Amino acid sequence: MRQTRQPVTFVGRPRTLPLDAACEKSADRVALLSFLAATLAIVAAPWIATTRAAEPTKDRPRYEYRKNHDPNGTGKFYMGREIAQVMGHQAAGWLERPEREREERPSLLLKALRLRPGMVVADIGAGSGYFTFRISPLVGPTGKVIAVDIQPEMLAIMRRRIREKDIRNVQLVRGTATDPKLQPRSVDLILMVDVYHEFSHPYEMTVAMVKALKPGGRMVFVEYRLEDPNVPIKLVHKMSRAQVVKEMRPHPLRLVESVNVLPWQHVLIFEKVTQPPRP
Repeated sequence: MRQTRQPVTFVGRPRTLPLDAACEKSADRVALLSFLAATLAIVAAPWIATTRAAEPTKDRPRYEYRKNHDPNGTGKFYMGREIAQVMGHQAAGWLERPEREREERPSLLLKALRLRPGMVVADIGAGSGYFTFRISPLVGPTGKVIAVDIQPEMLAIMRRRIREKDIRNVQLVRGTATDPKLQPRSVDLILMVDVYHEFSHPYEMTVAMVKALKPGGRMVFVEYRLEDPNVPIKLVHKMSRAQVVKEMRPHPLRLVESVNVLPWQHVLIFEKVTQPPRP
């Protein structure tokens, strides 16, 4: 029996193909789409799994509590990491110690942040304002530093310094354990210096901080290196690079830079993205 010919429409100049050839073309397209879908599923699987792991269920709560834990920790764990106890306002003097520049080189951190006049920077867990008052002149009168802390005593220390120096571009905000109280899409850069590991609700805080970032805004983690046993800091007050990356994976953030200029600390810079982060 002679094969019939059927018209097949294409984008561009129309032409006629045998029916078998048309079916083969269609099958090829289906096979290609199936292949692409399978590949996407494989690539996205780790991110999906991590995202789901961060979501609480009846059998798997977001946070775990253990009786046996580090005495400097809270006994509360997130993604396998014990959350550290908060350093109280009584230790404000340690934050301002004269040898801090020699030991930790904060001036190198400020250079790595690439701050510009007019930027809005949120200093989360600002404490006594060590970084707040160093960032203030770098963003200038057209910029702003939002100093966030949950301890009223720390806010009182900063408020006194603001009055004494007549600083006009620093705003004080009392946050909560789950919310830094920042306006949505209002911040260019969020800085956390040795503070994230103390968040009692790191997932909720990160969700709120990401909302506060402008599109393309940056979130900077400065944490004592867990990988280095010579860093003279208590164990639960350190974090590994891998752990920070792991905890940020459920959020719309991507690691854009890892700065290795400080003697004791990681500097991990994430950027807010509009698409889900890569696994």
